[in-house]
Amino acid sequence: MKKNGLDEDVYILAIESSCDETAAAVVKNGRQVLSNVISSQIALHTLYGGVVPEIASRKHIEKINQVVEAALEEAHMALEEMTAVAVTYGPGLVGALLVGVAEAKAIAYGAGKPLVGVHHIEGHVSANFIEHPDLEPPFVCLIVSGGHTHLVVVKDYGEFEILGRTRDDAAGEAFDKVARAVGLGYPGGPKVDKTAREGNPEAIRFPRAKVEGAPYDFSFSGLKSAVLNYMNHAKMTGEEICVPDLAASFQAAVVDVLVSHTVDAAKKLGYRKVAMAGGVASNSALRAGMRRACKRAGIELYYPSPVLCTDNGAMIGAAGYYEYMKGARSGWDLNAVPNLRLGER
Repeated sequence: MKKNGLDEDVYILAIESSCDETAAAVVKNGRQVLSNVISSQIALHTLYGGVVPEIASRKHIEKINQVVEAALEEAHMALEEMTAVAVTYGPGLVGALLVGVAEAKAIAYGAGKPLVGVHHIEGHVSANFIEHPDLEPPFVCLIVSGGHTHLVVVKDYGEFEILGRTRDDAAGEAFDKVARAVGLGYPGGPKVDKTAREGNPEAIRFPRAKVEGAPYDFSFSGLKSAVLNYMNHAKMTGEEICVPDLAASFQAAVVDVLVSHTVDAAKKLGYRKVAMAGGVASNSALRAGMRRACKRAGIELYYPSPVLCTDNGAMIGAAGYYEYMKGARSGWDLNAVPNLRLGER
């Protein structure tokens, strides 16, 4: 008898194309990754200083079949052996999402397999189930990426209570905008992280925003404006800007807010487990800050390895498995939903 309560193993072929990574994976029983193939477009979009949606869509069309074939080949499995096909259908760039959804529908229909639509953010949370086989709900999870910043309670697989969210820019978006402003380029998150290691995080005191009446909500647009104002003032007065110090000070302001909100929520609500998910969860300062705060509070911290923090098919396979086990099935009318909210179906 398997852990999932079935006599047979469940194999999910998962497809992810919500932004600028074309990805596919084969996941066994929600936790074991048999293959995880990612075709990244970062070098292509770096030329333009950010993701160009039309270019992303065209590249997905070019790569999607190759990536799916490579995922099956790497897993040493045939399409016929898959139990179901899972695919990200939102949120994300509509053109990019449509490529993955069309591919998954065609494969599932042609092979006579069930189709399971997966929420992209739920996928990021589920990356923790792959990395930490012992992790089970409930726990508090900080979801931080280029497009999203949420603080949630994962009550059960696929069941979330939203404690807080950003009121304006996502954390990753702030990293990208500040990186562009100081001339570090794209992708902003890793470049700020790397540059900040050479700087003093206490050199410049940037604001830490609190949202009145919503203790777990975030706001990063004021911080971004403070960085731009500091740069403009320095330019007008002829003062030289130390980019590593500026990057480190900006990063410290973001990390302080993310860590304090998360740990405060866990302590107040009585949770002893905290997880992080999303692209920004691979930021070295955020990991270090969260580790220190959780250790002080006696809280167990979980986060995925960097390859599972970025957009990937394995996380969609994990989330898709739990949806499949709950009986979720998508119709052939499944469509891309670019602004899909967390918890919506």
